[in-house]
Amino acid sequence: MILIVGASGALGSIVARRLLEKGETVRGMSRTPQEKLAALKEMGAEVFQGDLRDPASLRRACDGATKVVTAAHSILGRGDERSELVDDKGHRDLIDAANEAGVQQFVYVSVVGAGPDHPSAFVRYKHNAEQHLKASSLPYTIIRASAFMWFHVHTLIGQPILETGKVRLFGKGESLRNFVDEGDVADCVLIALEDPDLLGKTIEIGGPENLETVDVVEVYEQLSGHKAQVSHVPRGALRVMSPLLRPFHPGLSQVMALSLHEDVHGSYFDAALLLERYPLKQTSVEEYARARVSRPR
Repeated sequence: MILIVGASGALGSIVARRLLEKGETVRGMSRTPQEKLAALKEMGAEVFQGDLRDPASLRRACDGATKVVTAAHSILGRGDERSELVDDKGHRDLIDAANEAGVQQFVYVSVVGAGPDHPSAFVRYKHNAEQHLKASSLPYTIIRASAFMWFHVHTLIGQPILETGKVRLFGKGESLRNFVDEGDVADCVLIALEDPDLLGKTIEIGGPENLETVDVVEVYEQLSGHKAQVSHVPRGALRVMSPLLRPFHPGLSQVMALSLHEDVHGSYFDAALLLERYPLKQTSVEEYARARVSRPR
């Protein structure tokens, strides 16, 4: 049985569906499974109510699981849903629960650039979980992904343009960044679950192109047929606002810190090494945006 933590999310739901289509036994975990996992249940998944903030529920979720995939996060969380409790402590508790249950493989979805000194707490939390996993006795695979298109391309940029004709960018939007389709990351997760050579390995996945954020705006302008009204939050404002917001909204604070870092330094990614070994499909920003624009809203 494969446990999917965050099975209602953008990545977890795709992984769960593709595993079910392959005939795998899947247990999907969500805080509200009856509401969010009904479609997976109809496909044959076992649905489970669990919470990364509740270690006892994690032990129950891991009971009987042979493999665990975690794709949950709370980057914008605040209060008792803040990222510190979910992305840091919650994932360390999940790793401990999987270890106690004798899980045979733990697939952890992290981020490209995870490290102890990153200005965004979210990225540091990912690093903490990676280190905790490596220190455990669990067989593991870490998948570091670049920025997910569903959030960084569509939610933050494309959707406002489509709905209001306006978008606000953090920073200048002129540094090269890499975005990856969550469906392509799901393909990478499935490979990791099937290839024993990836045990104990960390692999990185990104999209096929590196674009400026303003290029993403142009993609949606072309697809929607309308010129967008673009405004910018200056870098200086981000530098001031991120620490000021931290006590009140740590999620928004760390998104600002991450956005500032990427606006200054970029997040260039070269997928050549990954593609040499795995012929993964790579979805361009235009292909992704075109599919989102064509969906009923």
